Amino acid sequence: MSKLTDADAEATETMIWLDFSLSCGYLDTTMHAELTAEYEQVGKMLGSMISAPEKFCSRGRKAVS
Repeated sequence: MSKLTDADAEATETMIWLDFSLSCGYLDTTMHAELTAEYEQVGKMLGSMISAPEKFCSRGRKAVS
């Protein structure tokens, strides 16, 4: 869980830097929109993993033969 919340925080920080880069003219609006959409998807995936970690960890699962 610790690593998932760290990853979520990093993705959120990256989105803030994308906004900053757009404001400063380092990114055009098209690139900003594309990258923001990708990071929103990452955030959704991480949120899903954080809300139901048992689906994504192997601890306690039986080995499949």
